[in-house]
Amino acid sequence: MDADFHTPLASRMRPASIDDFIGQTHLLSAGKPLYQMLNGGRLHSLILWGPPGTGKTSLARMMSEAVAANFATLSAVTSGVADIRKAVDSARESISTGEQTVLFVDEVHRFNKSQQDAFLPHIEDGSITFVGATTENPSFELNKALLSRARVYILRSLGDDELRQLVKRAISDPLRGLGDRQLTVDDKALNMLIAASHGDARRILTMLELAADLVDEGSDSAAAITAEIVSEVTAFRLQQFDKGGDVFYDQISALQKSIRGSDPDAAMYWCQRMIQGGCDPHYLLRRLQVIASEDIGNADPRAITVVLSAWQAFDRLGPGEGDIPIAQAVTYLAVAPKSNAAYLSLKAAKRLAGEYSDLPVPTHLRNAPTALAKSMGHGDGYRYSHDEPGSFSAGQRYFPDELKEEFLYNPTDNGLEKKILEKVRYLREQNKRARDE
Repeated sequence: MDADFHTPLASRMRPASIDDFIGQTHLLSAGKPLYQMLNGGRLHSLILWGPPGTGKTSLARMMSEAVAANFATLSAVTSGVADIRKAVDSARESISTGEQTVLFVDEVHRFNKSQQDAFLPHIEDGSITFVGATTENPSFELNKALLSRARVYILRSLGDDELRQLVKRAISDPLRGLGDRQLTVDDKALNMLIAASHGDARRILTMLELAADLVDEGSDSAAAITAEIVSEVTAFRLQQFDKGGDVFYDQISALQKSIRGSDPDAAMYWCQRMIQGGCDPHYLLRRLQVIASEDIGNADPRAITVVLSAWQAFDRLGPGEGDIPIAQAVTYLAVAPKSNAAYLSLKAAKRLAGEYSDLPVPTHLRNAPTALAKSMGHGDGYRYSHDEPGSFSAGQRYFPDELKEEFLYNPTDNGLEKKILEKVRYLREQNKRARDE
């Protein structure tokens, strides 16, 4: 057997040209930016941003070949500034012989600020054409100076039809794929592979190769990859979850928006996606605590207590049984009446306090713990509300004298907050009447 077949299937099936590339048609179709650039034999520094298995490394290699440049690689996981200097020195030597160098930096977001800065002068003077690959949002993870020198191209997860095409090519290709084994994949098995791959070309090819190794080729019937074989391969696959990257925040966003939209079914789905993917349940409970205040608030003040109780129950029960009170909290929040009035009042109060941060406390509201403070009039004119009807001193002002009356909290008529709205309206009307007299 050819020695190439000792390398993983995903590596053997790397595309050799644009026409061989599956996916990313929004970049590589005729007339699209990268297509035009590669066909024209031009190349500029760029960032390839996309999920794993979308072809970032393969695309970088194709770029270097398109412009007949040397291809050098660094991994931010294992490299440092010394490795960057070495790669640049080698690139400068190539320039002296008229050769351009494409420096491909994998996982570039893992370099710190000073390491990223080390590339800038060499990009600037043309010593290297920089191609960075990242699974994280460049706006958050990369220096602005680096971003200003490299155009960002977004790669997308492969669609079902593209993954299906990839598998069929790997099955039939006798030189790079599994074609020499004359395997077949039934439709159910293929659909299971596609569902388990999450749009990741490398993942689906890896699973396909594992499944092929489980096929009994000694039987009389044609060697087939069946649904049962694929089930064995995918039984212990990991959920797509990156504990801090874009996928993490996308999923927590989906959970909160499902709760806010009063959909307990979708909320439970996203909750389990996160838990099964490895999310710390305590992080999830903290987010639920925020949701209870931000999206439900005084429409149902019990929501915050339900989450606290679920938190205590989880700590006592641990994972497994402790997931039950989390589920109870998630479903309660989802079906509870919603109000963000308290949250909006917080934002409005922050804005007001920021704009008027130097206004003095009105004299009648000041503390008077000493004789000097009393002689200065602190507390004079203050009305003790408990001594007045309904424990309410109608008309008394509490804002700084320079501010007009501000209505920061505006309750909704949802859930219990409807009662609060009635009370707030009554109190404000009593204040207005007293001040107008």
